Amino acid sequence: MNKITVGIEGMMCGMCEAHICDTIRNTIPEAKKVKASRKRGTATFITEASIDEERLKKAINDTGYTAKSIYSEQ
Repeated sequence: MNKITVGIEGMMCGMCEAHICDTIRNTIPEAKKVKASRKRGTATFITEASIDEERLKKAINDTGYTAKSIYSEQ
């Protein structure tokens, strides 16, 4: 199981957090426990599958936010 942390700029409210969570779930259907925090500027989730980081960054960037980094830990 991998925990993925995505650094994101541009989240300002709870709806922004929800939008990011929906984007992650739509891009990576295997993602579980998806959470976003505007205060921390991050989104986290866990998955057993490997992820396409560039595809995830593009999906987030296409929503109007900026994906700054993606960090994976086991």
